[in-house]
Order: sequence, then C-alpha cells, then structure tokens
Amino acid sequence: MLHGRILTPTGWITGSIGYGQRIQQIQEDPAASHSGLTILPGFVDLHVHGAAGVDIMQGGDAGATVARTHARHGTTSLLGTTLTAKEPSIRRALAGLAGVIAERPAGGARMLGVHLEGPFLNLNRLGAQPPDVMVASLELVQSLHAVAPIRVLTLAPEVDGHLALVPQLKAMGIRVQIGHSAGSYEDGVAALEAGVAGFTHLFNGMTGMGHYQPGMVGAALAHAEYAEVIPDLMHVSPGALQSALRCIPRLYGVTDATSATGMPDGEYALGTQRVFKCMGCVRLATGSLAGSVLTMDQALRNFVGLGLDLADASNRLSLYPADYLGESERGRLAPGAWADMVVLNAELQPVAVYVEGEAIDLTSN
Repeated sequence: MLHGRILTPTGWITGSIGYGQRIQQIQEDPAASHSGLTILPGFVDLHVHGAAGVDIMQGGDAGATVARTHARHGTTSLLGTTLTAKEPSIRRALAGLAGVIAERPAGGARMLGVHLEGPFLNLNRLGAQPPDVMVASLELVQSLHAVAPIRVLTLAPEVDGHLALVPQLKAMGIRVQIGHSAGSYEDGVAALEAGVAGFTHLFNGMTGMGHYQPGMVGAALAHAEYAEVIPDLMHVSPGALQSALRCIPRLYGVTDATSATGMPDGEYALGTQRVFKCMGCVRLATGSLAGSVLTMDQALRNFVGLGLDLADASNRLSLYPADYLGESERGRLAPGAWADMVVLNAELQPVAVYVEGEAIDLTSN
C-alpha cells in the first residue's frame, strides 16, 4: 500500500493505493494526508537517446542502462530513440533495443518500443543529427520494424515521397511525426491531413513562425492536437512554451536526453557526433544545442515553475504521451492499470518509484 495525495483520472484524492504488478484498488482515507507525499503516474518519455555515459546507437545493453537510469528519476516507460546513421548502425541499435523491449531490465523502466528519429530527415534542418539522411520507403521501414517495433517515426514531409508514405506508416500502427523539417506551413497542413500525428521537439529543427510565412511551427500551433516539446527552458523559451501550451491541447514533454544525462561535465557521444556537457546543457563544438541532460522529474518541476498546476504538469508527462501511443494502461493511476508510480515529497523530488509494482532503487549507480 502507498499513502498520500493521489492523482487519479477523475482528480485528486487523499488515500491509499493497493498494488501488485497492477493497481488493485484506490481508496479514500483523510488520514493519509499526514504522509506529506504526492503520488503521480510514472512518467512516459517518448524521446530518449541516452544516459549514464551510454547512447542508444551503441546497441548492445545500452538500452538497459538508459532504462535503469531514467527510472530513478520517475520515468516508468520510454521509447529508445535513434539518430541519423547509416543503415547498418541503425540496425545494430534496433537489435540492441529488441531484447530490452521484450524483457524489462530489473530496476529499469519499461521500453515500449522505438522512436525512429533518424534518418528520414531534411539535410538542411539536421541540428545536431549526423548527416546520414535517407529517403524513406515502405520496404525499408518494414524491414527495420521487423528488428524492433517502431512506435514513433520522425520524418520531413517535404522530402519527395515522404508525404505519400504517411498513410501507409499510419496503417502499420506507427505514429508519424514532423521533425527536422524545412517544410512550409502548407507542407505541415498537408502532412496532418495525410495522417501525421504530432511534431518532434516543437520549435527545434523546423521552420519557425513568421506573420507572412507561418512555417512548420505555425502549422503545429494552428492545427496540432499533440506535439512533443523539450521543457528544459533552454531548447524553448518560457514565452514560446506558454504559447504552445495555450495552442496545442495535448502538448507533452520529452527529455531528448543524451548520454551526458546524469554525468559530470565533459565530452560525450551523440551517435557519431562529439558533444560537450557544460552548465546544464549539451552542445556541439560549434555551440549548437545537441539534445539535453533533462530528466522527467526536472521537467515536472519546470512545468510547475511556469505556472502549471501539478495535475496539468503531470498529465503532460504521463497521461498525454501514454494516450498518444495508445497505451491505455499506463500514464494513469486507476484499478487495472500497471502499477507505474512516482512518489514525490513537498519539493517534487522523487522519494520512491515503482515500475509495474517493482520498487526502484533510487540510490544505485
């Protein structure tokens, strides 16, 4: 049993949660307020490249290390995320993820599948991505999907052939997102009409909004139901975040975390790129931002610091990303749902995390 202030799908209650691997019951009990604890659904991070000095593109057991590291910050499920790379490197990364997806590592978050962020991007909007772009084909995506299940796929819809591919990918059950795109507002609207579901790290790696040329950002703000954003307050200014929160009903947070997450300042890898952690962010040698060192518990505190109430902030890190993936038994605290829970103190710091009922050791390295 856990006791405290509990966020349920119908609102807050003070009481207790009984659980095994799944939540068995939630009961009101005013005496539970004495615990001083808040119990939220575990965080669901749909864009994670690495942590603890390892990068998903390394393959092997990198995914397990990433899953364990992020679990200590309240992430209970996540997508291992690729970068642009040559096809053999992508296949190696997916092969490494396949085992972690099939069997959750002890002490780690549940790997729900793959976010294929590269290589179907626009060469002119790569940001920190390596320049190994490819044009997508149904056969190639099906072949990669057979190695490890692709749940989210980022592409630039203005690249020849990509727009026509969107309905086919949607039919495979893949959420297609616009990202690393030099496309126009009109390209974005056409992609949404074709079945695109969201936008990858909104504002970053896409054409910005102007009053004569609204760009891809304008298409998202005007028409999107879902979009991911990096709420580290470095990738996107607080003012831009407030604009997106007002415009996009189910804007949700992701970390875009790199191998430098949880590590001291220094040099790290982002795929084949050399990146440098300093002053709480990660940059290429050119100074451009290159992913983040954000964790989901810090994302929660940042959202609250922007003025969101705690329930709204929680929904944007748990319920909305789970719903986006169609994961109806995650991202919420309700009888029958997986017992994915994060317990917070008054400062919104995790004091306990449970993944499918397993208590995570928050002190391990």
